[in-house]
Amino acid sequence: MEDILAQKAISEALSGNWKEAININLQILKKLPKDIPSLNRLARAYTELGEIKKAKIAAEKVMKNDPINNIAQKTLEKIKGLTEGETISSGPSSAQVFLEEPGKTKIVPLIHLGDSKNIAKLDAGDEVRLDNHCHRVQVTTLKNDYIGKLPDDISLRIKQLVKLGNQFQAIIKSSDPKGVKVIVREILQAKKPKNIISFPSEKIDYVSFTSPKLIKRQ
Repeated sequence: MEDILAQKAISEALSGNWKEAININLQILKKLPKDIPSLNRLARAYTELGEIKKAKIAAEKVMKNDPINNIAQKTLEKIKGLTEGETISSGPSSAQVFLEEPGKTKIVPLIHLGDSKNIAKLDAGDEVRLDNHCHRVQVTTLKNDYIGKLPDDISLRIKQLVKLGNQFQAIIKSSDPKGVKVIVREILQAKKPKNIISFPSEKIDYVSFTSPKLIKRQ
């Protein structure tokens, strides 16, 4: 029964139905007061609704039972300094954003990371912005807090494709003190020129920039 409720709670969270997610997690916790996943989900839901005090209580309950729980640690860091009623704007939560499409998506580790406090507030699934006006494409939160930059090769490719008319979306794939990865997704392809692949495979990249004579020798 608890497994079914847990799946429902996850589904509601992915759909952004935070109030219903809270109700379901509370149902689980009536029977299993120390259930770590439910407490973490509850803390996340409260955070999304700006109920900071309740979010803190739920996360601290996790830490009492699991002092090194990374999710609870991130939640407490994320809500530090927030006042009651204040929320952090998150992007789409749907699992669809994590689907990889050959040629249209690329997972990219960021370089030159910004303030650790900003990074600690990130969650997988958060939408972030791509700023094309610098030498390297910068990645920022929706509130324009700097997160990091895309590597030179990806930055150059995106800047060139944007000039042609392509549009891209970026979603946080993973985030921890060691690094941040984003999923860059093509959401609009330019009408002209046609059939340009945003993110060709490494093999295609190699072939396209290698002399035909060298390829024949291999």
